[in-house]
This record gives sequence, structure tokens and C-alpha cells, in this order.
Amino acid sequence: MASDTPKIRFVMIGGFLGAGKTTTIGRLAQTYQDQGLKVGVITNDQAADLVDTNLLRSQGLRVGEVAGACFCCNFNELTSTVETLSADQRPDVVIAEPVGSCTDLVATVVQPLMKLFDAEFDVAPYGVILKPSHGLRILRKEANMGFSPKAAYIFEKQLEEADFLIINRIDELSPEQISELSDLLAKFAPETPLLRLSAKTGEGMDGLIQMFEQRGAFGQKILDLDYDVYAEGEAELGWLNSSMQMTSGEPFALDDVLLGIVEGLRERLASDGAETAHLKTIGLWEGAYGVANLVSSDTPTVLSLPSNCTTKEANVVVNARVAVDPETLRDDVQAIVNQLVERMGITVEFHQTQSFRPGRPVPTHRFSNASS
Repeated sequence: MASDTPKIRFVMIGGFLGAGKTTTIGRLAQTYQDQGLKVGVITNDQAADLVDTNLLRSQGLRVGEVAGACFCCNFNELTSTVETLSADQRPDVVIAEPVGSCTDLVATVVQPLMKLFDAEFDVAPYGVILKPSHGLRILRKEANMGFSPKAAYIFEKQLEEADFLIINRIDELSPEQISELSDLLAKFAPETPLLRLSAKTGEGMDGLIQMFEQRGAFGQKILDLDYDVYAEGEAELGWLNSSMQMTSGEPFALDDVLLGIVEGLRERLASDGAETAHLKTIGLWEGAYGVANLVSSDTPTVLSLPSNCTTKEANVVVNARVAVDPETLRDDVQAIVNQLVERMGITVEFHQTQSFRPGRPVPTHRFSNASS
């Protein structure tokens, strides 16, 4: 890269599955574009067919996807994806969304970018979004946290390495809940700045932009991390990505399909006692798109983005991250979808379904000392 070429500002937003990273990134990207900046987005998942990629592209954003492993284990793919995005129009800002069950990102992504690619990237402070539903239970040290201690360990390590923390979904929380979360985070990470945000309404976005504009001694929190506990915590989650096409002789309401899938799964998984980390489904057809999701077993199914679309055909993608055997999860998704389409008089063709447990993280790089 020529020395007179401005560096790409690299912004990464972490947080647990269902924390609201994608909604935050979509609004952040739009804010940057409104400032006249060219923006690229990079999503990340253990497998292809990612709802987030489809959603962000539907919003008109330039999106690259790193699939098959987390950023830390597929670092070279991360940097080559930036090059691909730069091929036709070099971005001023790249916003990266890591896998929601991933941690140790400062040592394995931020530090390698700062030390090995300093001429190309200007790395912003690393922000991590707190997921309120599981965050309250885990930070309270409740007996029923929803996940095992090993999965909760990952959640806490994500918070520990952040340059700043974000309480998202404040539009859904009471003042008392916001106050309690703030107090719990102040005790957990007393030196870490805290923002309050609603990615849905935009409240708090100015503060987020200002935080990402800061320069200084950021990206220095190298975790003392037990990779055995980390790997076992990730492996407790069943992971599913499934894509399908739905057709009907009569028009059907796309939003009813999306809600029906997620609500049906919510009920089925609850009866099995399986804790949901995140369920998300997107439906797309001819420029229309809608999203329904579930972020924990004790919260309701939400139509987060209504399509208001009536159609005879749609492409649907389902992503599920649940503390259950992946084969059980595959069977549950197929059963719920088949029941729904039969009830609605729709024909479904499954294109691809991948279900598995994440493998042990093996980072491409790991800087164990920020000053090295």
C-alpha cells in the first residue's frame, strides 16, 4: 500500500450471541455513510448461510463474509476479505462483526492488525455489547444463568477484554434494569467506560461514534484465558444454518412465516429445557425482507424487522445457536418448518442445512504481550 494512501479505519464490535451487534452495525454504517464515508462490513460465522450477511446486504451495504471459522482462526481470510472489498471501491471504514461465541479477540485480531498491518489499518477502540437478558443473570451470579459456567466464562471474558462496554436495547429495559446493569458492570470492570445505546431507535449513537473516533492506548487488554474451558464452553452450543425456498399457489404473509418458525422453535426448545443463545430467521423476496428473532429462552419472539410482504415465493434463512445437541436442533428446525408450511399451504425446498458444534479455537496469531 502506498505511503500516501490513508489507512482504513477498522472498527470491530463484539458481544455475545443475540446482543444486537448486527442492528448496531447497520445503524453505525448508515451514520458513517451519511458523513460521506465509504463503508465496508465484514460478517463472520462458523458456516455459510448467515442471516446477518443477507440482512446487511439487503440494507444496501457492501458486505464480505468470513465463513468456516472465527476471525481469530481465519485471520488471513479476514484481511483478504478487506482486500476484496477494496478492489472496486476502497472503504474509509471497515466494520467487523465477530462470531458471538468468540473471545480473545484483542490478542488474536486487534494486536495482529496493529503490529502486522499498521501501514494499512487504523484500529479503533474495541467495543463489546452487553446482552441484557443473559447479562443480568450471569453478572448476578444466579444459579440458573441459562448456560453452564463454561459458557458463562466466555461471556465474562468478552466483557473483560473490551476497551469500552455498551448496554444495548435500552428501549426495551426499565430504568431500574439499566441502573442495575450499569452497577453490575461497574463492579465487574470498574476501569472500563460504559455507554448506553438503543441500536433500534438510535439513542446513544452519537456517543458510540465519538468513542470509535478516539485514539490512544487501546487494544491492550490481553486475556489470561483457559483455552480448554473456552473450547468446552463453545462446544456446548448446537449451531445450525439452514437455507430454503418457499412457494405457494396463493399469496402468504412472509412475516407470519418468520414468526411462526421462531415461535414454534421457542416452544419446542423450551419443552426440552434447551437454553437459546440466539434464534434468527430472515425472509427475502424482490427487495422486501423481514427478520424475526429470539435472544433467550425467557424473552418473547420478536419480529424485529417487519417485511409487510405478501408473496407467493420467498427465500428463508434460519440461524440457531442453542445449548442442545446439533442433530436434535436440525430435527427440531425441519419439523417446525414442515408443520408450519403444511398448515399454511406452502411448499418448502431445503437448499442446505449445516448443524454442528464449534471446534476448538486455534488462532492464526496470538500476541500474549501487548507491548511485545
